[in-house]
Amino acid sequence: MNLLLLADPLESKVRDYLNGATCFGAFVENELVSVCVVNSNTDGEIELFNIASFQNMQGQGIGTKLLEFVISELKNRNVTKLILGTGTFGHQLAFYQRLGFRAEEVFKNFFVDNYDEPIYENGLQHYDMLRFTLHM
Repeated sequence: MNLLLLADPLESKVRDYLNGATCFGAFVENELVSVCVVNSNTDGEIELFNIASFQNMQGQGIGTKLLEFVISELKNRNVTKLILGTGTFGHQLAFYQRLGFRAEEVFKNFFVDNYDEPIYENGLQHYDMLRFTLHM
């Protein structure tokens, strides 16, 4: 749970999307260092709900390799579209775009309306959510 909370700070939301989810992990020396969670959303689409790596493991390509593996596995399961929601700024925007995701929608005030406390990154508060899509 500690690893998942790095990417989504509201434990109740994490527990909600874990129900029925498929979880993938990356291990270094038999220790879990990165995780990726996908599940069906309310529209029946496959959504990437969470991807996180421990801070000391970030910047080493582990998250990229994990997400590439997840995308490959989903293609093998005949998934044709993978979506995700993320904040409107931060390093994750380039991360997802390097893997082929494209921004398609903006949900105004998503993080204000759906989280009990403000979410900050690099001293800036997240308000809106970008919806990214990968057509596979």
